[in-house]
Amino acid sequence: MFEIRIICAPADADRVTDALETAFKTGRVTVFPTADGKRQRLYLTADHADVWPDPEQAYADAPAVLDELDWIARTLGTAACRTTLDRGFYLRKAAVLDRIALADGADYRDDDTAYIAAKFVVVLDDAHADCDPRDYVRQQYTLMAAASGQ
Repeated sequence: MFEIRIICAPADADRVTDALETAFKTGRVTVFPTADGKRQRLYLTADHADVWPDPEQAYADAPAVLDELDWIARTLGTAACRTTLDRGFYLRKAAVLDRIALADGADYRDDDTAYIAAKFVVVLDDAHADCDPRDYVRQQYTLMAAASGQ
């Protein structure tokens, strides 16, 4: 994370902050007048923007939803009681629940279930606490698929 300070004309302030929000993940903008009162000083924190693939990109080569559900059921069926499964299981589970929530006919319960499963992956990874968990799952699923050669 880093801090940005910009001095600009008041008429340019909105355009400048919009451009920064496009390029970076930004925090709250604080505005102060300059000593001469003719310009503004903009202060904000920023971080490099993460690349969040859209669902079509993330799941382009994913197995069919029913195949994934079958894999989840078989994995759970063969695991000993109270077994902690590996991260890949939870990521694939969150991804398939995300895909179900995105399907035609899905409702708020599907969204809630996908969100909870995705949040579990975020907590498990101890990462990106300030991002949308479902976006994080899409990013991680894309990375996992690329690493496995899918």
